[in-house]
Amino acid sequence: MSDTPAERVYLDYNATTPVDPQVIEAMLPYLTVHFGNPSSGHPYAERPRRALADARTQVAALIGAHAPQVVFTASGSEANLLAIRGAVLAAGRPRPHVITQATEHPAVLETCHMLRRLHGARVTVLPVDGDGLVRPAALAAVLDEDTVLVSVMAANNETGALQPVAELAALAHARGALLHCDAAQAAGKIPLDVTELGTDLLTVAGHKMYAPKGVGALYVREGVALEPVVYGGGQERGLRAGTENVALAVALGAAAALAARDLATGVPARLAQLRDNLHRLLEAALPDRVHLNGPARERLPNTLNISIDGVGGHDLLAAAPMVAASTGSACHSGTHTPSSVLSAMGLHAARALSALRLSLGRWSTGDDVETAAAALADATLTVSLRSSAS
Repeated sequence: MSDTPAERVYLDYNATTPVDPQVIEAMLPYLTVHFGNPSSGHPYAERPRRALADARTQVAALIGAHAPQVVFTASGSEANLLAIRGAVLAAGRPRPHVITQATEHPAVLETCHMLRRLHGARVTVLPVDGDGLVRPAALAAVLDEDTVLVSVMAANNETGALQPVAELAALAHARGALLHCDAAQAAGKIPLDVTELGTDLLTVAGHKMYAPKGVGALYVREGVALEPVVYGGGQERGLRAGTENVALAVALGAAAALAARDLATGVPARLAQLRDNLHRLLEAALPDRVHLNGPARERLPNTLNISIDGVGGHDLLAAAPMVAASTGSACHSGTHTPSSVLSAMGLHAARALSALRLSLGRWSTGDDVETAAAALADATLTVSLRSSAS
């Protein structure tokens, strides 16, 4: 969706989603009429307090948790910080060991490096295989008595690769460590159940699931101790002080309820069909030039990461302005260096630089897919001819 939706196709849902109109409708009263502080003792607080509780229940239901286990945050990145820093500092170890993996979001990797720099933590970054997956044996080999936390994402933001979270959690628990899972990309796209996954901490980000930017949530299993991320009052179980942003919490709750509806009504299967058709159309238009990056099966239903021989991803998108997509992670889209995710998977620089991330969402259609495939194929030929002539 854009200023000119009739002319452009939005295929960057993994970067951010449009806010669903039903989410806007749900949150607006808490920016206008129901403005009270939910911690106050007068009637103006009653409706906001109930709305906050309802939103917590809605988010919990999406991930198979209980409402008191949900802590609202200002973003997925903040939720990751609360989980990782909070768990490590609460453990009180003189030199805690933290394990993560090479294709994590920078919010996880940089938090781990911060703990090493400021708190003397020992950090192990696990390698991934050619599909971007952590091998459980690799985790088992580095777990030790000082390991406090393992942080592994549910789904990669660039390739959609789904990590074996439940198996990794079982290994971590066997050595007395906690398992944190950044599920910002997975929540609402695939079914998630914190009990089945075995996660102790799990991150959700609002703007990845049709809520506004500026809101997230952290699932905290009962009994897990965390150092607060913001100090002060007792809001959010004392883990994040500050008067709650009721409107954004309501928005996230409404988005979670809509996501649960989508999961129940087969939306992921529809998106997978659109994704696969986009892939087929591109392969048909550009024979032997299109290469899939990441796993063919164990990935998000909406995500297609491909490289096209002979063209750079940035050059290709510049030649196809009607297609809004990314050349790898949106967080790095301003640079022309190879994606760290694709590099960690062993892709050589030329293939990584030619990568496109095409991610679909709630409003993607078959016409969108056909339009985008034709535009990208035409742009590929244009860029190739330009390159051969220079």
